[in-house]
Amino acid sequence: MRTNVFTVADIRTIVRDVGIDGLMDEVIARLTEVCKDFDPDAYAIPVRGGFDYRCPDLGLLEWMPALEISRSATLKVVGYHPANPRRRALPSILSTTLSFDTSSGHLAALMDGTFATALRTGAASAVASRVLAARDSRVLGLVGCGAQAVTQLHGLSRVFDLDQVLVYDIEAGAAASFAGRVKPLGLDSLDIRVVPLAVLEACSDIICTATSVDPGMGPVMGDECLKPAVHVNAVGSDFPGKTELPPSLLRRSLVCPDFPLQALREGECQQLQAAEIGPQLVELVTDAARYRRARTESTVFDSTGWALEDHIVLEILAHHGRRLGCGAWLEIECCPHDPRSPYELVYGEQAGKAASGQPR
Repeated sequence: MRTNVFTVADIRTIVRDVGIDGLMDEVIARLTEVCKDFDPDAYAIPVRGGFDYRCPDLGLLEWMPALEISRSATLKVVGYHPANPRRRALPSILSTTLSFDTSSGHLAALMDGTFATALRTGAASAVASRVLAARDSRVLGLVGCGAQAVTQLHGLSRVFDLDQVLVYDIEAGAAASFAGRVKPLGLDSLDIRVVPLAVLEACSDIICTATSVDPGMGPVMGDECLKPAVHVNAVGSDFPGKTELPPSLLRRSLVCPDFPLQALREGECQQLQAAEIGPQLVELVTDAARYRRARTESTVFDSTGWALEDHIVLEILAHHGRRLGCGAWLEIECCPHDPRSPYELVYGEQAGKAASGQPR
C-alpha cells in the first residue's frame, strides 16, 4: 500500500491555487462547524504527551493524537525549540503530521505540519475572538512578533475590520521586520497600518501574546492600563511553567481554554484553579449567543493547541492536494505479498511464496 506524501512544493501549489486568504477562511469555517456539531462520542482526543528537556537547549518534542472514530486518526509530532531562529535559522516550531486509516492502521498521508500549525493557530484565535471580542474591535496588539504573530494577524484580519496593528517584541529587529513579513497578506489594500512600538502600549481592543519567554519568566505584559473589555489570545504558553499573562488579568477575566486538561498543565490555566476556568472552545462556539455578553468585559482565550485543529487542517490540505494531483505516492510500509512473511522485503516475493508453501 502506498502513502500520499505532500512535500513543501505540494503545499506551495495548494496555497497558490486556493489562496492564503481562501485557506484561512476555510479553516476558520471548518473549525467553527466542527465545534458547533462536536460529538464527544465521535472523537478520542487525549492530552498531548512528549519530552521536555534543557540540554543542549530548552526544547520539547510532543505527539498530538486525534481519533475520529471509525474513520481516521491524525498524529502530529511537534518540536518547540526557541533557540532555533537565533542559532540555526530554523522556526521555533517544527512539526510533521500523519494520517492513518483506522480500519487497517495504514499510513494514508504524511505532510509538513509547520505551515499547518501556524495556519490553524491563527484560525483558532479568530474563531474564539469572534465570540469574545467586541465586534467593533479595530486595534490589534501583538506581543511577540515571530512566526505565530503573522498568522494571528491573518486570522483576525479575516473576521474583524482592523485599522491598526501595534507590534512589540523585546528584540527590536523582530518588531521592525514584521511589516515586511506580513506584506503577502495585502494589509495595505485593507488600510491596516502596522506600527512597531519601542515600549508596549495598552490601547488595543484585542491582544495576542505569542512569545518565547522561558518557563518561570513571565508575565510578558502588565495589567495596569488595559482596556476594561480587552480580549487576549494567549498563544505562547506551550510548556509546563511557561506563562505570558499576569494572574490579576486572568482572575478578573472570563478565561476560555481550547482544551481544559491540557491548558491546566501547560497553558495560562496553570495559574488558576479548575473552578476559575470558563467554557472551552467547543462550548463558546456551540452557545455563542450566551457568551456574547462577555464582549463588555475582559476575556482570555487560552490557546495551547488542540489536536482536533490539526486533524481538520490536514484534511483540508490533503483534500486540495489530491484535487490538484499533488503529492508523491510512496511505499513506506512493508506490505509483503504474504502478510505472514515479513522477510519477503529482503528475499523477494518468490522466496516469500516458497517459504509459505504457496505456488510460485
